Amino acid sequence: MLDKASLDILRKALERLDEGFVALPAYEEKLQHPELAEQVLLNVAGRLQDNFPYFHPLYAGQMLKPPHPVARMAYALAMWINPNNHALDGGRASSAMEKEVVAAIAAMFGWDEHLGHLCGGGTMANMEALWVAGQLRPGLTVVASEQAHYTHKRISAVLGLRFEAIPCDRTGRMDMDALRRRLSQGGVGTVVATMGTTAIGSVDPLPDLLALRDEFGFRLHADAAYGGYFRLAGNLRPETSVAFARLTEADSIVVDPHKHGLQPYGCGCVLFRDPTVGRFYKHDSPYTYFSSAELHLGEISLECSRPGAAAVGLWATMQMLPLEPGGEFARMLEQGRVAALSLYSRLCEEPRFVTAFAPELDIVIWAPRAERASQASQLARQLFDAAAQRHLHLALATLPVDFFDHYRTGAARDQDTVTCLRSVLMKPEHAAWVEQIWAILEQATDTIAAQSFARS
Repeated sequence: MLDKASLDILRKALERLDEGFVALPAYEEKLQHPELAEQVLLNVAGRLQDNFPYFHPLYAGQMLKPPHPVARMAYALAMWINPNNHALDGGRASSAMEKEVVAAIAAMFGWDEHLGHLCGGGTMANMEALWVAGQLRPGLTVVASEQAHYTHKRISAVLGLRFEAIPCDRTGRMDMDALRRRLSQGGVGTVVATMGTTAIGSVDPLPDLLALRDEFGFRLHADAAYGGYFRLAGNLRPETSVAFARLTEADSIVVDPHKHGLQPYGCGCVLFRDPTVGRFYKHDSPYTYFSSAELHLGEISLECSRPGAAAVGLWATMQMLPLEPGGEFARMLEQGRVAALSLYSRLCEEPRFVTAFAPELDIVIWAPRAERASQASQLARQLFDAAAQRHLHLALATLPVDFFDHYRTGAARDQDTVTCLRSVLMKPEHAAWVEQIWAILEQATDTIAAQSFARS
């Protein structure tokens, strides 16, 4: 089931790489104790079987997307060199590749001029963005929605910045009236716009936030770690498309290639619209930055050592799948949204489930219909287990009951949250697998219903 044919391509690429060093004195790198290495690796393979099948379309739970085969091969190829994209003498070729892919990502957001680099993931990328925001707006508060990623609150604490959460509306977007009231009180330096929440995929109304920035003068950071690549998708709702189109007006943007960008973990990217913020990174090193007069990536990043292999994998992937509207990569994103809308439509027609709002990107949330929110939460956990026994792997999320009209107005509201089922349909293959996903979900629901009837 796992791809093995690509190993032949990797061997050819490794031979090409080896040709670049023929001028060196003879030296052969040998694997010591090959029998023991084989035994260890076979043991590793056995241990790794204790995982969910993240690569399979029936894994429709968390936002775990397998890397593209060419990303996996390019990353592995780079490991024979193991470049470090801190200083150029640690990774000349991989540093050049990083600058190229970062420029291409910036261009996707409409920026010809920018400052940015790759980093370990969305957490580190958001940390750098908020760190720069704190330098520019010292002593002022950072605000984000209640559905923003928890990393913003935690990072603000690490950076010594005050943080406040702004309530959401019933679609999981930041409530603009609540934000206006908070801005009117003063003291807000940075507003974080979440362009695709990780729980439910909601996109904050960026045009409204930009209008408020014109009025109140705060710094606007766009956390597009999950949703940023959807700027290329052609099948979003009109208001969502407009929000992504106006990302070009944000002050900073974070996007994670290791989510929709088909890369291995960890590969995040932080971008600043104003290149002069590089002054905050300025530092001296007694031995690092002397091999070249060109910009060393360590001079514009908080991280020091960083895997050059991440840049190599991303560069190779973007050679095959350029970031173009209407291109193959964009169509892959669109297929995930097609799958989400298809599953949502079926859920709406099934009386045993209650849905929230229609998916804005490719994440679907729903709950079992029950007389009480607590009972629905219990049924959701049972259904989660029953589906997994049939090799359909979903996820659970605890969300406000206000997201579900049934538990907000119809059922007994015996708690303010409900544990619901969540499915991230981020693989393009999911569009062709919705029928099978639905069949298994119905079987699991029948089993839970029969068990409940037997107990009663």
